[in-house]
Amino acid sequence: ENLPATRDHEVKVQVRACALSWVDTKLLSEIKLKKELVPVGREISGVVLEVGSKVTFFQPDDEVVGILPLDSEESGVCEVILVHEHYLVHKPEKVCWAEAAGTVRDGLRAYTALHYLSQVSPGSSVLVLDGASPFGTIAIQLAQHRGAKVISTAHSLEDKQYLERLRPAGARVIDVSHGKIDVAESCLEETGGLGVDIVLDAG
Repeated sequence: ENLPATRDHEVKVQVRACALSWVDTKLLSEIKLKKELVPVGREISGVVLEVGSKVTFFQPDDEVVGILPLDSEESGVCEVILVHEHYLVHKPEKVCWAEAAGTVRDGLRAYTALHYLSQVSPGSSVLVLDGASPFGTIAIQLAQHRGAKVISTAHSLEDKQYLERLRPAGARVIDVSHGKIDVAESCLEETGGLGVDIVLDAG
């Protein structure tokens, strides 16, 4: 209700949707962010109401999506919040508010893993564990978009059918629901004995 004035690099956002994702308290303790109260709802989408004097990437009425930083004192479940411009991007026009807030976290994790950490390239082979998870689905599609050969594990018949219906098709699915499949052996078989270049495991 009583937001401070918008500082130079801050953006005032009217929140339209907020994702309530799991809070990694172990990570917070490891990076020495000990707080009595941890704000929930870090992934948001909304409309820019006002921008600070040095903000150049956004203007009022822009539709944005972003992730609040771990040390943020603000919660995404507020109606209006102040966010540093570096934590926001423009929301694609055809993506609704809820989908934008709900996918930005896994999308950023998959993109970071494939682009920055493993430098996936055409011809690479990628193993995505639990491909039917939100993270896995995005990782499969991004890896295929970059020209990689994708192998994925499925933990149930439903997951296997879901992965086989993904478009574009092409990810080889290994059904591990019965526990009788050796994933390493299956990967060697799929890659002509070479093995995979990248393994993505979302835990």
